[in-house]
Amino acid sequence: MNDIIEQEQILIDQGLIYCGVDEAGAGPLCGDVVAAAVILDPKNPIAELNDSKKLSEKKREMLFPIIKEKALAYCIARCSAQEIDEINILNARMLAMKRAIDGLSVTAKHALIDGNRLPKDLACPGTAIVKGDALVAAISAASVLAKVERDHDMYELDKLYPEYGLAKHKGYPTKAHLEALQIHGPTEIYRKTYGPVKKWLDEQTA
Repeated sequence: MNDIIEQEQILIDQGLIYCGVDEAGAGPLCGDVVAAAVILDPKNPIAELNDSKKLSEKKREMLFPIIKEKALAYCIARCSAQEIDEINILNARMLAMKRAIDGLSVTAKHALIDGNRLPKDLACPGTAIVKGDALVAAISAASVLAKVERDHDMYELDKLYPEYGLAKHKGYPTKAHLEALQIHGPTEIYRKTYGPVKKWLDEQTA
C-alpha cells in the first residue's frame, strides 16, 4: 500500500496529470460493460470517495454528479454485449477502459488502473493496481462513475424488459433472474457466450 501511495505521490510531485480508471459489469448476464477514467483536481478534493462496492447505492448516487462537477476531466465508455461475445469479457473490459482513457478531454500522462492487467496500446504509460479502487482516489471516483452509469443502464433496460427484474438484480445471475431467463429466454441485450444464456440457447437447438 505504501508503494502505491509513493507512486501516486511521485506523479503529483512531477506535476504529471494522471487518471484513475475502473470498470463495472463483468459479471452480469446482460448489458454493456462500462468503464470510466477520471482526472481529479488536487485543488478541489472530493470527500467520502471509496471503492464503489463499499458505498451504499444512495452514497454512490450522491457522489456521481459531484465527481462530474469537480473532476478536471472524466469519460465514461463501454463495450456492448455483442462485443463481449465477439472478443470475450476480459478483452471487452480492457477495451472499455482504453476507450475511457482515449475519450478524456484532458490528456493524461499516466493511467492508474484498477486490477492486475493493463489494456493494450494505451496512449500513455499505465500502472495496474490491485484493489486500487480502495487505495487511489481517482480510481475510486472512476469506480463510482462506472458503477452508477451501469446501474442507470439497467433501470432503462428494465423499462423495456420489465419481466426480467433488471432494476433489482442489475443483470447478475440471481435465482429470480435465472428463473425469468428460463421462462422468457434471452433478448438481444444478453451476452450469448455466458453460461446460463448459452445453455438456454443450446437447449433450443438440441
